[in-house]
Amino acid sequence: MTPTQSQQFTTAVSAYLAIIGIISLISIVIALIIWWRIFSKAGYSGAMSILMLVPIANLVAICILAFGEWPIQRELNMLRQQVRSMPQYPPVNPQGPQYPPVNPQGPQFNPQAPGQNFQSGPQYPRY
Repeated sequence: MTPTQSQQFTTAVSAYLAIIGIISLISIVIALIIWWRIFSKAGYSGAMSILMLVPIANLVAICILAFGEWPIQRELNMLRQQVRSMPQYPPVNPQGPQYPPVNPQGPQFNPQAPGQNFQSGPQYPRY
């Protein structure tokens, strides 16, 4: 191999490794962002996503997510218990409705009073 070919080979390999390095860094950053969101939505600190870069710790973190009780679930259970312990509201009106009884025949049409075609309704002043 001539020195020129050797130099071209070295340049090609270094460019290839630089491209692979940039792609690797971008994929690591994207994975960290995704894991950060997953841990945050589960109620854990988003910084636990950094554990996903450590070989054995990532298995532990995944097991915690899969089998542990999430802090958000604890909070939800606590709120549900608080709601259950609250007194229940009494019935709205045990004596009956407070609105006027409904005419079973429906509203009545009165042809003599064109502005007053219904028995009940808003009363507007006449000017």
